Amino acid sequence: MKVTKLVSTCDIKDCPTIYATDRGTLLVQGETPTDHRLQIPAHETLVEIPMELIQKAIRDNLI
Repeated sequence: MKVTKLVSTCDIKDCPTIYATDRGTLLVQGETPTDHRLQIPAHETLVEIPMELIQKAIRDNLI
């Protein structure tokens, strides 16, 4: 899989980030919340990202 960084909230590796893949999908890097009380299938996960990241991606016409 080829991964391209689209947008991040900072320039270091441990910040919320959105990546595009050559599969036509997005990968999202963020915190793993534990207090959501949702029933998530074992093969899936949740990540929490700041709204600022989505707004920046839209503003920059990245997604």
